[in-house]
Amino acid sequence: MEINDLTAAEERVWRAFATGAGVDFREGAEGDAAQGDGWGPERTVRAAVLRALLLNGPQEPGEIAALKLAGARITGVLDLRYATTDHAVRLSHCFFDDVPQLYGCRIRQLNLSGSVLPGLVAATLRVDGVLRMTDCRLRGPVRLGGARISGALFMDRAQVTAPDAAEPALQLNQVTTGDDLWAPELRVHGEVRLTGAGITGAVNLHEAELYRPGGTALSAEALDVGADLVLRKARTRGLLELQGARVAGRLVLSRSHLSNPHGTALHATSCTIAELWLRKGTPVEGAVNLRRSQIEVLYLEPEMVPGQVRLNSLTYTALTPHEPAERRLPMLERDGDGYVPHAYEQLAASYRRIGDDQAARLVQLAKQRRHRATLPWYGRLWGHLQDAAVGYGFRPLRAAVWLLSLLAVGSVTYALHHPRPLKAAEAPHFDPVFYTLDLLLPVISFGQEGAFAPDGWYQTLSYVLIVTGWILATTVVAGVTRSVSRQ
Repeated sequence: MEINDLTAAEERVWRAFATGAGVDFREGAEGDAAQGDGWGPERTVRAAVLRALLLNGPQEPGEIAALKLAGARITGVLDLRYATTDHAVRLSHCFFDDVPQLYGCRIRQLNLSGSVLPGLVAATLRVDGVLRMTDCRLRGPVRLGGARISGALFMDRAQVTAPDAAEPALQLNQVTTGDDLWAPELRVHGEVRLTGAGITGAVNLHEAELYRPGGTALSAEALDVGADLVLRKARTRGLLELQGARVAGRLVLSRSHLSNPHGTALHATSCTIAELWLRKGTPVEGAVNLRRSQIEVLYLEPEMVPGQVRLNSLTYTALTPHEPAERRLPMLERDGDGYVPHAYEQLAASYRRIGDDQAARLVQLAKQRRHRATLPWYGRLWGHLQDAAVGYGFRPLRAAVWLLSLLAVGSVTYALHHPRPLKAAEAPHFDPVFYTLDLLLPVISFGQEGAFAPDGWYQTLSYVLIVTGWILATTVVAGVTRSVSRQ
C-alpha cells in the first residue's frame, strides 16, 4: 500500500508506527468507544492499513516499531490469519466494525483494552507476552480456543454478550497461559468454556457475573489451575461445571450466589482440590454434586448447603468450621442418592481426626438409623431393638439403665410374692434380687432360677425377664463388637 493512498488519520498512524509512538484520537473528542460507529473520517482507520503495517511496515534504525492506536474506528476486517508479526499491538478504546480474524496468528503482545468489538476469532492464537482485554465490550462470540499465551490473560471488567448464539459466548477451551487468567468483574451472557484449559497461575473471577439460565454458565471440565480459582462474590445463573478439574490452591466460592433452581448449580465430580471454600453467601439454589472428588480442606458452612447434594465417594481430610454433628447431619440426609454409607464414614472420620469422639459417635448412630430404613420389616424391628437397648453400641449405658429398671421391677415383685420352691428341703434361701438376676442374665447362674417355680402372671413376668435379658445381652454384644471394630 502506497502512503499516498492514506487518509490524514491513517498517515498519522503510519508515521508513528516506525518509532513505536502512540496515536490517540480521543484528545478533545468523545471518548466512549461504544459510540464509535458515529465517528467520522478524522478518527477512522482501515483494517487493511493496520495489516500492512504489521506485516511490512516501515522501521526506523535504532527504534522499536509498534502499533499503538487509541480512540479509532477500524473499518473492514483486520485479517491476520496465520500471520506472524514481531511487533507489539495496542488497539485500545477502538471501535471495530467487523470481527477481527486472528486465527493461527503469532504476535508479540496484544492489547485491546476498552475496545468495542462485534466478536473475536482468535483460536490457536500465539501471544509471546500478555493478552489484555480489560474493559472490552464484545457483542458476539469470542473464540480463543487453543490459544497459547506466554504471559497473563487479562479480561477484568470485560463484557461478552452472545446469549442467543449456537456456540459458547466466551471460548477459552484448551487455552494455556504462563501466568494468571485475571478476570474480576467479568460479565458474560452466554456460556463460558474453559474445558481442558491449563492456567499456570490463578483464575480470578472475583465478582464475575455468568448468566445462562437453564444451561451451562461455566464449563470447565478438566481445567488445570496451578494456584487459586476464585469466584468470590460471583453470581452464576446456570450450571457451574467443574468435572475432573484440578485446583492446586483454593476453589473460593465465598459470598457467591450460585443459582440453577431446576438442576445442578455446582457439578464438581472427580475433582482434585486443595481447599474448597463455600461460605458466607446465600444458600445454593440447585443441587451440589461433589461425588468422587478429593479435597484436602472442605470449608463448608451448613447454611450454604442446598436442598439436595450428592456426596458419594467424596473424600476430605479436614472439615471446617467445627460444627456440632447435629448441624452437619441434615446435609447427609439430603443426598439425592439416598442412603450413602461413605458420606457418614467421612464425616465421622473428620470428627475423630480433631478428637471429637462424641460427635463421631452421633454420626455413626445416625448412619445406623438411616440404614435401618432400607431394611425389610424384620431387619427394622431388630434395629429398633438395638437402638432402644444400647443405641447400636454407641450408648452402652442405656443397657445398664434397662437392666437396673428390670432388676428393680422383678426384685420388688418377687419380694412381695415368693415363688414356690420345687424341692422345699433342698431349695436355698430365696433372694428376690438374685432370683431376678438369674432370669435376666443368660449365662451367669446364682442357683435361684432352677430352685423356684412361679405361677400365674408371676410366671409370665419371669418369661418376659428371660427374653428381655437375652435381647439385651445380644444387642450389647453386637453393639460392643461394632464399636470395637471401628477403633
